Amino acid sequence: MKYIQNDHLDPAYNLALEEWVLDNLKDDIYVILWRNDNAIIIGRNQNTAQEINQNYVDEHNIKVVRRPTGGGAVYHDLGNLNFSIFADAENAVDINFELYTQPVLRALQKMGVNVELKGRNDITIEGKKCSGLAQRITNKRILNHGAMLFDTDLTTLSKALNVRRDKIESKGVKSVVSRVTNIRPHMEVNMDVLGFRDLLKKEMFAEYDEIPEYTFTDEQLQEIDELRRTKYDTWEWNYGQSPKGNYQNDKRYEGAGVLDVRLDIQDGSIQNTTIYGDFFGAKEKGELEELLTGIAYSPSAVTKALENVRVEDYLGKLGLEQLLEVMFDMENDEETML
Repeated sequence: MKYIQNDHLDPAYNLALEEWVLDNLKDDIYVILWRNDNAIIIGRNQNTAQEINQNYVDEHNIKVVRRPTGGGAVYHDLGNLNFSIFADAENAVDINFELYTQPVLRALQKMGVNVELKGRNDITIEGKKCSGLAQRITNKRILNHGAMLFDTDLTTLSKALNVRRDKIESKGVKSVVSRVTNIRPHMEVNMDVLGFRDLLKKEMFAEYDEIPEYTFTDEQLQEIDELRRTKYDTWEWNYGQSPKGNYQNDKRYEGAGVLDVRLDIQDGSIQNTTIYGDFFGAKEKGELEELLTGIAYSPSAVTKALENVRVEDYLGKLGLEQLLEVMFDMENDEETML
């Protein structure tokens, strides 16, 4: 296991660095502990315009960047500490947060912070969320990362994000702030976020006499910056064009996330499909969207088109049944998924 020191605060650069490491470093487990200046980080499958309070974001110079992993939008500031763990995933086909988050959970517990992994992808303290997790699997390597609220401005967090009302209500709370907590008040020893980072690093590498580090070459740093410039710093990646579809429906499934489908239907067939949501899929949703192009707009036609496809590979815990419900606004007498 090797540590990568990263003191950059630009979210576009930091996400480019993550992607470069995932695609290029194959020989070991790598860990990065890093921070972003004020930013909203959008999930890979989300519709940016629906997830943020654009006026508030503009007024407060909050940067918006899309990450390449699923899940929901999160707010970062300098009181937030992020972790990224890169490891082999030889046989991994499904998202597994528990396996790859254990080093962080153990380190926090050693510090006296009573954390638990709850729900789909939450690290909690006394029932309140302090971190959200996301993953990406590609070329037999996995990126497992999370944003930890250490000393984050929770008021700004609640104003910058547009959180679905049904998500709040499902948690039995009245606001975003009431369901999250910072880690700092739960620490046995008072420290700032950089002290917390150093202590977390020490605990994660406790078995090493000297922490092994990976250092980038100048050429590698140029490649990372080029990726930042051409992808993560572009409007096309972070916002993209909104679909012109003439059908839109969405539904939230407890324990599985939001599924939002936009369709462009002409002469009874699907000309274009865009799927949004905070689900976690091991495969790119674009492949699923492409499979629906040219198909007659009917449940039977869609079912036949996807008969050899495992929809869960693209939508996580959401399968063909849930996709049909949303695509055709079908009522299900059973309770939504757990």
